[in-house]
Amino acid sequence: MSQVKRAKNGRPVHHWRRDLVELAALFTAVAVADAVANLIGHGPDGPTLLLISAVVLVATAGFHTWWSHRHGHAPPAGDTGSRPTATVRTAGTSEADATAPEAVGVAVAGETVLWRMRTTVRDEPGSLASLCAALAGQQVDILSLQTHPLTEGTVDEFLLRVPAQVSAADIIRAVSHAGGAGTWIERADAHDLVDAPTRVLGLATRTALDAAELPLALRQLLGRCTIRSLPAGSLRGDRADEAAPVEGALEDTVMRLRAPEGGVITVERPYLPFTPTEFARARALVELDARLGPRIPHSKDVLTLPQGNDITVRRADAGDVDAAKAMHERCSPRTLSMRYHGPVGDADKYLNHLLSPRFGRTLAVQTASGRIVGLGHLLWDGDETEIALLVEDDWQRRGIGGELLGRLVAMAVEAGCESVYAVTQSSNTGMVAAMRGLDLPLDYQIEEGTLVITARLDAAAVSSRLSYDEAQQHQPEHSVRD
Repeated sequence: MSQVKRAKNGRPVHHWRRDLVELAALFTAVAVADAVANLIGHGPDGPTLLLISAVVLVATAGFHTWWSHRHGHAPPAGDTGSRPTATVRTAGTSEADATAPEAVGVAVAGETVLWRMRTTVRDEPGSLASLCAALAGQQVDILSLQTHPLTEGTVDEFLLRVPAQVSAADIIRAVSHAGGAGTWIERADAHDLVDAPTRVLGLATRTALDAAELPLALRQLLGRCTIRSLPAGSLRGDRADEAAPVEGALEDTVMRLRAPEGGVITVERPYLPFTPTEFARARALVELDARLGPRIPHSKDVLTLPQGNDITVRRADAGDVDAAKAMHERCSPRTLSMRYHGPVGDADKYLNHLLSPRFGRTLAVQTASGRIVGLGHLLWDGDETEIALLVEDDWQRRGIGGELLGRLVAMAVEAGCESVYAVTQSSNTGMVAAMRGLDLPLDYQIEEGTLVITARLDAAAVSSRLSYDEAQQHQPEHSVRD
């Protein structure tokens, strides 16, 4: 029988033969019931049996009604007269994937994680589309995409939102099947949600305001890497091959950039080769730094010591070399040996390096007469950060070292450092006490009388301490604090 005869206007068509059979069954049932009633009613237990029969009959009728209601509205097998059941697919899946069990019905919402991924694909039409289709097959959401053209092929960098149950190995396997090669992946966080142009402009702004920000800006631009600065005077003899041409040099996982003062900035990232695009961005930041010349924030903070003396804490740079050298001459040999772990033959050699914003940040403590009586250094040491203090003998044990140390730690937290370390002598009780006063987790290592104290930075633990630069935004230039 055709579908046209079986259905009309979307409703099943009833036939007279089914009605006639049901009517005959009803009369037969009534006749049988009457015969049974007459037979049983004249027996000794007739009324009881009749009551039981009535209950059974009612139960049977109820079961029949339920069965008819359940199965009477179901369309016959193969019937397409009614509207088909809707199927919901996640955007991006193919038609073939729509029939998979996990694609039918509304997708179950679950936890997601952020990943950063790089892979190299052939530079031909359709390669990126295949990659995106493979990621969509894993229910991966592509939040951002950057392309890094190479001589052969293209490096595609993705920021992905991935279901928690999908592992990094699953993503790499899918990308590999889609033609990706040399795939690298690592966990990302909310900071990576900022698009690349916005991030680069922010780093350029920080570099323009403070020359000491250049190494930090390069590290944030290029990810986990080791950055070292070599002064121009050190590029002699065995180190002559480390010099960089004016336009810089890129060698796989190492890039060398010419620093404005003639030295070399070396950036290493062994786990992932640099692309020409990254090299161009890094070189642009260095060129911006060179054009702007030496600069540091000129804000200062006036404090009152418990003894009643007023001191000024400010940023220092290479212009303070002479004043710092004069402070060295007033320091005792013991104080200098505590700071430099041995005799100091040429203070200028240390000071030119320490006061250069290329190698970190320096805070100077200045008296009302203009003399520098204390220096605190936050030094970028590759991918680690060192803290060093020097306070003139006559100004020790007045809280200056602790004040400098707290501000330097706040700077390190602001710069995104995970830890800082101080190298001193085990007999330097003042430095040990100042590090303990930070109330941070400390690790100690002692070798032949040299003590290395490492403080693990917790942003929550030092959040109450404003950084030196932040403090200037909340108070006048010459404020006095107890």
